[in-house]
Amino acid sequence: MNYLSTRGQTPALGFSDAVATGLAPDGGLFLPEQLPDYAGELARFERLDYAGLCFEFLRGFATDIPPKVLRSLVARSYTKFDHPAIAPLKPLAKNLYVLELFHGPTLAFKDFALQLLGNLYAHQCEVRHETINVLGATSGDTGAAAIHGLIGRPGTAIFILYPDGRVSPLQERQMACTGADNVFALAVDGTFDDAQAALKEIFADQKFRMRHRLSAVNSINLARVLAQCVYYLYAWMRLPTAERSNVEFVVPTGNFGNVLAGWMLQKMGVPIRGFRVATNQNDILYRLFSTGEYRMGEVHPSLAPSMDIQVASNFERFIYFAVGRDPAKVRHVMDTFKRTGRYKFEKFNRDSFTASCTTDAEIRGIIQRVHRDYGYVVDPHTACGFKDIGVGGDPDRVQIVLSTASPAKFPDTIKEAIGTEPTHPALEALKSKRIVKHLLKASPAAIRAFIDTHAVG
Repeated sequence: MNYLSTRGQTPALGFSDAVATGLAPDGGLFLPEQLPDYAGELARFERLDYAGLCFEFLRGFATDIPPKVLRSLVARSYTKFDHPAIAPLKPLAKNLYVLELFHGPTLAFKDFALQLLGNLYAHQCEVRHETINVLGATSGDTGAAAIHGLIGRPGTAIFILYPDGRVSPLQERQMACTGADNVFALAVDGTFDDAQAALKEIFADQKFRMRHRLSAVNSINLARVLAQCVYYLYAWMRLPTAERSNVEFVVPTGNFGNVLAGWMLQKMGVPIRGFRVATNQNDILYRLFSTGEYRMGEVHPSLAPSMDIQVASNFERFIYFAVGRDPAKVRHVMDTFKRTGRYKFEKFNRDSFTASCTTDAEIRGIIQRVHRDYGYVVDPHTACGFKDIGVGGDPDRVQIVLSTASPAKFPDTIKEAIGTEPTHPALEALKSKRIVKHLLKASPAAIRAFIDTHAVG
């Protein structure tokens, strides 16, 4: 299986090289040359546990890794989850489920992909006798999950950019209190989008990138999207058979990678009805699916900080499919957006997507309502997914809301909403640890200089 850039100006790569490269040298994102059809495999997949399913799913993509090695890498990736089901599907009411994706080591859905990606990186360092420096930008959860996938790994260093003062205190502590020599938490002045823009410029500098063997850990890395496909499949197969053909997944998302994974699985032959993109008040994706216009706005800090984004990086992958896999059209869209901050699609194909947005003023009320109606506590991001639950004309529609983070990561908001403060032992242990972060300007020059000084190898 080869992997192509959405912009069509990078030679095709194998799986391991596409993972190690992260962002394509032409600025595009890697996608499989073709998506496999798994419709005929679903009955066989149904008998597998989570790790077994992940292996069987990925072996069609990671064709340059021996199956025995891949199975071992996948198995190790899910040993640090604290629930035996890994991704438990919990019924809340008739035709309503919640898919809990916060049982990994950093209590967020990013662990599903980043525990695996850490093992893939470590494997590459071992077999190729090379070092690797990993660079990522985060609006909250990605950074902690990436760090905990690589913490203490020989031959690796990880640099995580995050907007100073714009992530929750516990999210920051998960990144800046590890005590690991190969971890660098870089607090930049500005927004997540500023950090992401600097990251992309650094990756465009091919000499710098090659000198430090730099790899991207953001959701622009294809391995992350593929790993996230698996929990959609796992959840779908745990529904009663009669409900499977009428399922809508409701996905809190800012960067589009989480919901893109489910949509790609649908294109691989799994009969999912559709997806609702649930945004916070930074609603670029809601406006896109409502109007057909992709327009950058100002980022407003919110109670759901991991979605405080106005440039949804993974949307480029959807554009690639929407324009008939034509790299020239992708380049035109992305260049126009970069120059003007907007792009209006003349005939925007929404496919099986709908969208909703939730303001800060609504989030606390939704947390209260979900707790009152279902006896269930959701974090502020998951609350965005519950905004329009049950709304619509089809009484037989089944909805699965992805619960993307533990409420214990946002204790202040939860306490304000329902009067009790959720806790978790792993987070409580962080409160007494010293924060070690490096304050930087959100400029490529400042970040390059820091990496030059601290890179491994």
